Amino acid sequence: MRVSDPRDLYYVAVKIFLVHEGKLFIFKDKFGDWDLPGGRIQKHEFDTPLEEVLKRKIMEEVGGSVRYKLGKPVVFFRHERAEASKNGELVRIFGVGYEGKLTGGEVSMSELHLQSEWVDIATFEPEKYFTGGWLKGVREYLELKRGGSNVNIRC
Repeated sequence: MRVSDPRDLYYVAVKIFLVHEGKLFIFKDKFGDWDLPGGRIQKHEFDTPLEEVLKRKIMEEVGGSVRYKLGKPVVFFRHERAEASKNGELVRIFGVGYEGKLTGGEVSMSELHLQSEWVDIATFEPEKYFTGGWLKGVREYLELKRGGSNVNIRC
């Protein structure tokens, strides 16, 4: 009797929680989903530092004039979605969410993004925008920023 392989396959995405004056930057993509700047690692970027992958994605999505100070990864999350480029096939994405602070430049969204907002971290209700794993990740980030972290450390 053969046992099926219990392992799962994931894409890996790096995201930035880009903050400026107490507000978080979010945008809506051409598929109607709200998102954070960043995205998936490409095949040729296997050995590329995650911070460099994120730099590429930020340039593509919010423009080359944006300057930011990148912090450490603060949130890790998993998301499942129907992939438009794979005829609606469900894919799973493991996300690494970095903290980031806008230090200058102008946000200029790519043609893949339809709308953007700077939302107040103190009052933002992410369930009105996000779904699935992205929602869980944004909630966790907001909890950390609002001081309500209930982190359990297990050894």
